Amino acid sequence: MSEQRELAESRPGSGVAALRSDCGNCFGLCCVALAFSASADFAIDKDAGQPCPNLDTDFRCGIHERLRPQGFQGCTVYDCFGAGQKISQVTFAGQDWRQAPQSAQQMFALLPVVRQLHELLWYLTEALTLQPAREIHADLRVALDTIERLSQGSPDALLELDVAAHRQDVNVLLLRTSELVRAGVRHQKGRKGTKKKDRRGADLIGADLRGADLHGANLRGAYLIGADLRGADLRVADLIGADLRDADLGGADLTGSFFLTQSQVNAAKGDARTRLSPSLTRPSHW
Repeated sequence: MSEQRELAESRPGSGVAALRSDCGNCFGLCCVALAFSASADFAIDKDAGQPCPNLDTDFRCGIHERLRPQGFQGCTVYDCFGAGQKISQVTFAGQDWRQAPQSAQQMFALLPVVRQLHELLWYLTEALTLQPAREIHADLRVALDTIERLSQGSPDALLELDVAAHRQDVNVLLLRTSELVRAGVRHQKGRKGTKKKDRRGADLIGADLRGADLHGANLRGAYLIGADLRGADLRVADLIGADLRDADLGGADLTGSFFLTQSQVNAAKGDARTRLSPSLTRPSHW
């Protein structure tokens, strides 16, 4: 697996480093482009295109270290997958929206587009590190190259993209990747119990899943908001798109789980006993 990971990360423009948020090279796009609604996640209402009052003149957050106590929990779980710095430094060649206000609206409109493309790149890059899916690695590389090329397009070309169609094409490969990776777990445990582990899109809001055996489970798009997953076995589980807001992962084992993003982890609750894959960072608020 390490060899495939090195290969994936060495590909120009598609390594995980380019897909991690680098706020120091972004013009605070998420702090301006996105709308806020006063709620448990945001202390204020803010319209799309309006700079957050906490955004400093150097495009840094003035309360970055105090976001949660100040009522901006939503900011701590947002991840642009590196789209912010891509738009700022590549698409607009380092010219910010304050210097060139005529480009501001177009720059803000690009954030959700490029973010979606970078999210696809993140999943494709991870898929290339998964040895059980090696039979489709060639197809995954083609898809990765295609999405990366699209993400390098001009502002006009990017805004004209049918991102949903590209997402659908990539999803076919990600579904196959999931089947291949989880097949090993099913083989080890036999066919018995496989059906109960197919929780794709399941409504598990607030569910009591303490100590649940979800090893190799399909939890794609599952609603796990506020679920009690303390001590659950989530090894080799497919967690793409799973909503983990306020889910309790205390003592849960997520090693080997895949298509799990840092923003999903940040939205959940955990503790010192929660086991994560090396690519993920334990949130400071756990």
